[in-house]
Amino acid sequence: MTTATTATARNARGVQTEGRSPEELRELVSHWGAELELAPAEVIVEWAAATFGERFCVTSSMGDSALAHLVSKVVPGIDVVFLDTGYHFIETIGTRDAVQATVNVNLLSITPVQSVAEQDAAYGKDLYKTDPDLCCKLRKVQPLAAALDKYDAWATGLRRAETHNRVIAPVIGWDAKKGKVKVSPLARWSDEQMERYIVENGVLVNPLVYDGYPSIGCAPCTRRVAPGEDPRSGRWAGTNKTECGIHS
Repeated sequence: MTTATTATARNARGVQTEGRSPEELRELVSHWGAELELAPAEVIVEWAAATFGERFCVTSSMGDSALAHLVSKVVPGIDVVFLDTGYHFIETIGTRDAVQATVNVNLLSITPVQSVAEQDAAYGKDLYKTDPDLCCKLRKVQPLAAALDKYDAWATGLRRAETHNRVIAPVIGWDAKKGKVKVSPLARWSDEQMERYIVENGVLVNPLVYDGYPSIGCAPCTRRVAPGEDPRSGRWAGTNKTECGIHS
């Protein structure tokens, strides 16, 4: 691996404090992606924390707090980014507040530039109906990109078992659009592994999960899922949309 450039700096404890160049980040992904593919989730998090230091964070949609809980054991006080779109179920906001109160993380609630009312005035009422891709862009994609500006890498809760579209989600990947390293420590976890971790660790779970919502997004764009359906079939039901754009 190349020697760190002037864009890379560490504090007295050797923890990463300034950003790496895109070339350096891609090189890390190229080397460590295959190396860590079969590693336990905790080892993947340990690598990310040691490699990126304060420039590593977690994102969470608050379907559950498994990822935040796991990372907090390795990196107490880790930044956890939550996108408060203005359209969330009250149960999702309640889960966020409970995580903030009980898990050793620094929870950051990120809001879009425009309130829902301001967006309605600018683009017409209920943009999620008329142009759901633009709504997601304004309320999720752009706010996340701005929030991640001070980080080189972030951890997501993506799991390949959740949907066929995520089968190839790498444990350590490169997000070219954001110019960031995308870490998915739980990518290889099965539904059974996830459930076991939740039970054994008393992990907070959004109550909607037990009410027919295995995948939870904004309230207007999420419906209950019938037994046997794809867990994400309740997202943007009746449309061809399957992702908000954050992971595409």
